Amino acid sequence: MTVFEELKARGLLAQLTDEEEIKELINNGKATFYIGFDPTADSLHVGHFMALCLMKRLQMAGNKPIALLGGGTGMIGDPSGRSDMRTMMTKETIDHNVECFKKQMSRFIDFSEGKALMVNNADWLLDLNYVELLREVGACFSVNRMLTAECYKQRMEKGLSFLEFNYMIMQSYDFLMLYQKYGCNMQFGGDDQWSNMLGGTELIRRKLGKDAYAMTITLLLNSEGKKMGKTQKGAVWLDPNKTSPFEFYQYWRNVGDADVLKCLRMLTFLPIEQIDEMDAWEGSQLNEAKEILAFELTKLVHGEQEAQKAKESSRALFAGGNAAEMPTCRLTEEDFKEGTIDILGVLAVSGLTASRSEARRAVEQGGVAVDGEKITDIKTLYRPEDFDGDGIVVKRGKKNFKRVVMG
Repeated sequence: MTVFEELKARGLLAQLTDEEEIKELINNGKATFYIGFDPTADSLHVGHFMALCLMKRLQMAGNKPIALLGGGTGMIGDPSGRSDMRTMMTKETIDHNVECFKKQMSRFIDFSEGKALMVNNADWLLDLNYVELLREVGACFSVNRMLTAECYKQRMEKGLSFLEFNYMIMQSYDFLMLYQKYGCNMQFGGDDQWSNMLGGTELIRRKLGKDAYAMTITLLLNSEGKKMGKTQKGAVWLDPNKTSPFEFYQYWRNVGDADVLKCLRMLTFLPIEQIDEMDAWEGSQLNEAKEILAFELTKLVHGEQEAQKAKESSRALFAGGNAAEMPTCRLTEEDFKEGTIDILGVLAVSGLTASRSEARRAVEQGGVAVDGEKITDIKTLYRPEDFDGDGIVVKRGKKNFKRVVMG
């Protein structure tokens, strides 16, 4: 199986231009490709995971990745997939986030000896002369055509700022700069980025002539990949200080039955033949597949030792035992009233419920357990000594849990 065939077999490719040329470049290690990452937070999250795995996969096949950090585009904000305008960040915040991204990307991509590049589009976007940009680049874009792009159409009803309207032009200009500076001949992005990427391809051809070639490929389900990064409680980060290795493991351990094989194909480096054999797995075997998925991805992000610890802690949790690596809430004396705290307080303080009223409903519906025993009385009380040592393990439902200890 060629590299290109494997990308298709893993469900990674959706739309592309000039398939035969793209196939030739990728299979022969001649692609110099880029994927952009706007630094909207101080950590990458699992929504970036597919892109990082793809970069690693193509680099292993001899191709050259360019990780483009959006120090410039981050000051505008991508309107794709958003119902409202992003909060504008300061340059200092963006620069800090860029530095955080650099450290995390190095776990996936080998930047040594010119095998990959990491560049920041602030280097060329922030020094642009507005009038020159309008003349040199703006003349290449049709407003009528831009307004037909899905990323803009879905915002027209609620309002699209002129600031965000420029994002497509900035992203297109990035591709032109990368093509001229580094010989970048291919760009990857999510299916929600298709219009922006076609704009870059068209800009290169209009500015440099028909002989200049540039390819665009979108990642199948990359917009779903972004959704993967969000849970009811917020984002699942790659930074262990924001999402612990155990929480990261549990996130993948709890994916839906219908998604586990899809995630194994797209995100892990297990042989495709091995994953295909799992197609017939059912019942308890699907739980085994989820453990494989969680272990492989935790190992990729946090290392094999942390992955093994998370796996052991997860099994201890499901067996009803205690697990030292699980997410922990620390109580203080202020959490106790007259020397006790009730189960509703424990649930609310630990973050397992958003309020005491929600905690009450959870207990009354039979969805709360402490150290493996179901709690049915909302007046159940605990004293500080109950939280000494390893504390207690509080579970709400099948997937939400916290180890609660004294601070």
